[in-house]
Amino acid sequence: MANSQWLKANIMEMSYKEAITEIEAILRSLREEQNNIDTLAERVARATELIAYCRAKLYKAQGDVCKIIEE
Repeated sequence: MANSQWLKANIMEMSYKEAITEIEAILRSLREEQNNIDTLAERVARATELIAYCRAKLYKAQGDVCKIIEE
């Protein structure tokens, strides 16, 4: 559990570009490497967290742009 909290805290400090780069690296590793079930589950969980983070950043940016346009 402590490790999972660290990962989430670490994600919150990332830029959008850093998160996307890590997602791409995870996808490459899933395609190119033999993954055991533990590694697979960890990588998928990490990618899921990163994707959620990126979506949240995109929605926030969209909201910010809409506010600027409305002004």
